[in-house]
Amino acid sequence: MFEALDEFVSKYIRLTAEETEIFHSLLEYRKVKKKHFLLREGEICQFEAFILKGCIRTYYVDKSGTETILNFAVEGWWVSDLSSFSEQTPSTQNIETLEDSELLVINYENKKILFDVIPAFEKVFRILVQRSLGVLQQRFYAGISQTAEERYLAFIEKYPQVVQRVPQHQIARYIGVSPEFLSKVRSTLYKKP
Repeated sequence: MFEALDEFVSKYIRLTAEETEIFHSLLEYRKVKKKHFLLREGEICQFEAFILKGCIRTYYVDKSGTETILNFAVEGWWVSDLSSFSEQTPSTQNIETLEDSELLVINYENKKILFDVIPAFEKVFRILVQRSLGVLQQRFYAGISQTAEERYLAFIEKYPQVVQRVPQHQIARYIGVSPEFLSKVRSTLYKKP
């Protein structure tokens, strides 16, 4: 059950057998059904989860009731509300499974223990935060500098493992267009030689 996570961690740090055992003991395995909320807006995020199986979306709903999808995450990726988790403040986001999912979860208290016992893990989580920031910066830049067609093409190039697993209306919400407009974009793309 820990192989994929151990492989991920080994890209950044080397652990002894004892450290690996300690790390595993601080994780909780969770199996959750499709359409399960791991976090709802207003709750304090108490987890960071490594996805063993499944597809998960992070989104918020504005005052008019419109959903904006911030992120999709699949096998080998992490999911959490970093701000709510690190600051222990109410979340503005919802995190929901789109498929039956299997997760390895570390809670807030166990992460503090992990850093105390194996300080090298701070490097792993620092890299995760840096990657998240990079993705957000790219999304912001794309939102102000690219057409909807360019954003859609970038999405399918960057996340090919997600495209076939989520409904088109959710992809539309991710790239910031209406489902009808995305349908027009896709139709135009398929007509090109």
